[in-house]
Parts: sequence; C-alpha cells; structure tokens
Amino acid sequence: MPKPRITVVRGDITRQDTDAIVNAANSSLLGGGGVDGAIHRAGGPEILEACRALRASHYGRGLPTGQAVATTAGRLPARWVIHTVGPVYSGNGDGDEDRSALLAACHTNSLKVADTLGAKTVAFPAISTGIFGWPMADAARIAVATVRAAATEVEEVRFVLFDESAYQVFAQALTSPTPPP
Repeated sequence: MPKPRITVVRGDITRQDTDAIVNAANSSLLGGGGVDGAIHRAGGPEILEACRALRASHYGRGLPTGQAVATTAGRLPARWVIHTVGPVYSGNGDGDEDRSALLAACHTNSLKVADTLGAKTVAFPAISTGIFGWPMADAARIAVATVRAAATEVEEVRFVLFDESAYQVFAQALTSPTPPP
C-alpha cells in the first residue's frame, strides 16, 4: 500500500478543501475551545446535531481518548469532520504516565475512519498541543512518524497549523527522520 504524501501548511483548518478534516475534539463531542470550537462555529449546527446523535446512540459517556468518529462537515468545504480526542500531556517525567501511544492512536484511528469514508485527502491540526499542553515539537514528531507508518488508502495528509511557530516545528519534523512514537 503506498504511503500518503504529507504536507505542512500554515492556515485555518476550517477553510481546507479536503475530503475530511480532523477535529481535536473533547470527549463530549459537543464543541469547546480552540480547534474544536472553530470547527463547530464554522461548520454550523449540522455538526453539533450529528455529534448529539452520536452521544445518544454510541457514545453516551463520550468519545474515548485516542478514538475517532466521523460526522458531516456541515458548512465547511470538507465533506466530513473526523473527531478525535487527544490525550492531556502528562510530562513523561519520573512517575508520569507516557501517553504518546494515545496521541499516535488519534492519528492512526482518524486515518482508519478516513479509509472507511473513502477519503483521499485529510487535514490534521496539531492535536493535544493547545489546552492539553503537549509540547509542539514532540507532538509533531509523533504525528509525522505515525502518519508515515500508517497503512492507509489516504493519498494526502495535510498538517494545517494556525501560527508560524507551529508551522515551523511541523515543517522541521517533516524534514527530519523520525523514529516511531
């Protein structure tokens, strides 16, 4: 299976004309701040309605960390939103839990969902780097390595970074040989 082409762009994920965009969601699936809030605002009430239906049917306790699920993209240029819940950074210091596998699972499971949808282009934000506190360089390393190693039918993965410093960090991760997370 060919590997997806990986690109890094600076921009607004809500304006990406891709088959799917990935939402760095909270477990409630009902919107929040950061990327999650921006996607819900730009996509309109259709996304929230679809998320409420998921909560009522399959995810009454919320979407577990590392898992992914798709909804309509509402008014966004993309066809679908793939919601995934990133882990909160634990510090990975002495006695702290290493949650890197959960961050990698966000990317792997989002690509699996994209495959079930037949999506060929997928845009990712920098998952867990906002309020969840994951250091940008480590998140970029994990994200790029995971996508590089993924078995997927997706042809292009685009990392969409809102600010210049995040863009630079992901661009560096893309040009560096990255060991698996």
